[in-house]
Amino acid sequence: MFVFMEIIEVNKVLANQTRLNILHWLKDPERHFPPHKELGHFDFGVCAQYIQEKSGMSQSTISHFLLLLQQADLVIPTRLGKWTYYQRNEETISNYKQHLARL
Repeated sequence: MFVFMEIIEVNKVLANQTRLNILHWLKDPERHFPPHKELGHFDFGVCAQYIQEKSGMSQSTISHFLLLLQQADLVIPTRLGKWTYYQRNEETISNYKQHLARL
């Protein structure tokens, strides 16, 4: 359950167009990314490298953005070998939207 301070923290994370884009892209990964060549599917989300390439930003910037999204519980990372995959945390996003609607 969200408390007011958590809503403020999530709002701060979402106050960046690229971070919003990442969440948008992850909502429909098949449309926005090729499947990772070693997996061939999106069961674990999208490889951070593909997110970085699509954004056109540096690896360090995207890593920081993904960390912020992770700390806000908006994405779930899964580490497989040397790759980290990210998918949306739909439960947190739904709870956030419900609490915003009540304000």
